[in-house]
Amino acid sequence: MGVAARETLEDYTLRFAPRSYRKWSTGVVAVSALGGIAYLADFAIGANIGISYGTFNALWGILVFAVVIAATGLPLAYYAARYNLDLDLITRGSGFGYYGSVVTNVIFATFTFIFFALEGSIMAQGLNLGLKLPLWLGYAVSTLLIFPLVVYGMSLLSKLQLWTTPLWLVLMVLPFAYLLISHPESVGQFFAYQGQSGAGAPSLGSVMLAAGVCLSLIAQIAEQIDYLRFMPPKTPENSRRWWAATLLAGPGWVIFGAIKQVIGLFLAVYIIANAGGAAIANQPVHQFLEIYRDIMPAGLAISLAVVLVVISQIKINVTNAYSGSLAWTNSFTRVTKHYPGRLVFLGVNLLIALVLMEANMFDFLNTILGFYANCGMAWVVVVASDIVFNKYVLKLSPKKPEFRRGMIYSVNPVGFGSMLIAAGVSIVAFFGGLGEGIRPFSPLVAIVLALVLPPVIAIATRGKYYLRRTDDGIDLPMYDEHGNPSAEVLDCHVCSQEFERPDVVACLAHTAHVCSLCLSTDKTGEHLLPLVSEK
Repeated sequence: MGVAARETLEDYTLRFAPRSYRKWSTGVVAVSALGGIAYLADFAIGANIGISYGTFNALWGILVFAVVIAATGLPLAYYAARYNLDLDLITRGSGFGYYGSVVTNVIFATFTFIFFALEGSIMAQGLNLGLKLPLWLGYAVSTLLIFPLVVYGMSLLSKLQLWTTPLWLVLMVLPFAYLLISHPESVGQFFAYQGQSGAGAPSLGSVMLAAGVCLSLIAQIAEQIDYLRFMPPKTPENSRRWWAATLLAGPGWVIFGAIKQVIGLFLAVYIIANAGGAAIANQPVHQFLEIYRDIMPAGLAISLAVVLVVISQIKINVTNAYSGSLAWTNSFTRVTKHYPGRLVFLGVNLLIALVLMEANMFDFLNTILGFYANCGMAWVVVVASDIVFNKYVLKLSPKKPEFRRGMIYSVNPVGFGSMLIAAGVSIVAFFGGLGEGIRPFSPLVAIVLALVLPPVIAIATRGKYYLRRTDDGIDLPMYDEHGNPSAEVLDCHVCSQEFERPDVVACLAHTAHVCSLCLSTDKTGEHLLPLVSEK
């Protein structure tokens, strides 16, 4: 078996995650998933929206962000943990089709390199502060450091997240607790802050603009799912632990994200009010450094601030790089029927992120995130809407997810069309094309359209574009007695490897079985066309 095939079999880049590989407990999966949200971008985002719109509007914007993320993340996280699929495979069967989800993969890959660049920029600031490393060189170091850590996939990432989480928690919580205890007046300053321009009076438009920046993080659920797909089977014995881990590591990530945004704003207001550092108040490394200096000697303060930044950036950027490489690989392989190896796209993702860093993306952060939020929301909300309304309420979409080529249509207008319309209209609104009065509400435009259009289009098309076939030609059940994907093993006659039941379909042309991986790279259609009879 070649290198690319071995790599695919290890990381399940294009596939369902089989039970034989999923040896981690619910707790280990949850901690690994939550370790990926150690990023410091939340502190920068919280500070930026507070400086722009004032504390009151920023806090309400963060609340809107948290509610939307939790509501849309729940159905997606459940499907990932229950059926052991990444968000691309879920998207395919939730209204997009086999090729329709290529666009959403690109949206997600964009998310990973934008936030890799943001986190790498923060790390470079830390290295500049502590080691006097020039920023351009710090950008390169923060990028190259990640590559070897991501090569080994989930096996190494789970250990890395477990080992680094305790120290990260102590270093992050310490300055906030210190301010609350030693400087109680900082709380009053925080709530009274009106923003840099002093125009932070309560405003619905400002709240929605703040929420729009925060909602750029909506695609974070896809990174959580890249861990959640490795959850063990749900059984009566582990049901409570399984649900707790799924909820906490799935939509629950937003609790920690929102808290970090509030803390980032709190630290920024303290620095602006007491240290006169408005120019650096939105940079996490300086936020923590200023507080550490109040607690300990300057040398130790700098060292700890740099340690916190480096740990945080490694924890999140291994996830950004890993998830981005999966997304690019999925898209490329589906379109070209050629699998060059995940490491190729790991390099591509890191290179794009490095270019963004060298372009100093911090200078136009709010614009980048606000624009991206419209695309991310359109995708995630459409998938959540299809699961909730079309699968469970209207029953026009098959409840059990289907992702295999040949079993689903190439493009399904329900999700694909809904996403294009929701993203397109909201982007026009974002740039003022629908009038300045609507501009702040572009996130709301994306959410409403993405929520309403999938059931409308599903009803109009009577759900006919979800499944090309309802029978994959194999008599064995797809699920066990508890509703988990079956662990029954079958041989693929093309690659001569063993695959579990959900990853295989019948190939009538050869009276044998073929795996979803070989189907995805089948250029001639030899194994695809005679899969099973049309029904």
